[in-house]
Amino acid sequence: MPLIDADGCPLWVESAGPERAPVLMLSNSLGTNLQMWDAQIAPFSKHFRVLRYDRRGHGKSGVTPGPYTMERLARDALAILDALGIARVHWCGLSMGGMEGMWLGANAPGRIGRLILSNTSAYYADKSLWNDRIQAIRANGLAPLADRVLGLWCTPEFRTRAPQDVARLAAMLTATPVEGYLGCCEAIRDMDHRDLLPRIAAPTLVIAGRQDQATPPAAAELIKERVPGASLAILDAAHISNVEQPTQYTDTVLRFLA
Repeated sequence: MPLIDADGCPLWVESAGPERAPVLMLSNSLGTNLQMWDAQIAPFSKHFRVLRYDRRGHGKSGVTPGPYTMERLARDALAILDALGIARVHWCGLSMGGMEGMWLGANAPGRIGRLILSNTSAYYADKSLWNDRIQAIRANGLAPLADRVLGLWCTPEFRTRAPQDVARLAAMLTATPVEGYLGCCEAIRDMDHRDLLPRIAAPTLVIAGRQDQATPPAAAELIKERVPGASLAILDAAHISNVEQPTQYTDTVLRFLA
């Protein structure tokens, strides 16, 4: 599939599954690329045309100067759909992908069928966490923070039993362009989706990781309480729950979409 232009930024998009099936669009976390979803592609594509893409500033997509905004990043997803002639998708976003999903659910309701908001947050009250991370990365790059980030992404048990999977995540993180990573950090820091949540009309599933320190279950509970009719599933995982618990994650999503 060719690169798709979103207001001058080329976005790398991949598709799997039957062309005429309902479309399920996947959106990654900060600091990963579309390969984050590798374990889900085969089971998802039995039922759906699966679209996944590298966010602006990540993977094989272009890098534009920051700061970015959540609206800008969500409109990138709409640019992909417009370019492919797709009117409506189910959306499954993890972490930052869930943040984009909240924006889309509230501001582009006609484009969203069902909405999965996974390991995500609507708001960060403490901006210093993001400012400190931005300052450290500007000074020293991503590599010195990799072990700390992986400690948030994965439980200690998973890091012990699945070192190859953890190494893949580490490689995605350290390969992320610094300018793109920082632009996205600024978008997360400045985000406040709390007032958007009651406007989401799509059937919504919120997924949380029981051991997620980056977007803890309390953040998922807030989203679930404010999105009308939303349901909540809690998996025994840390932040990148679709990698740590691939079968349980996949089955949870497919049950909701069925």
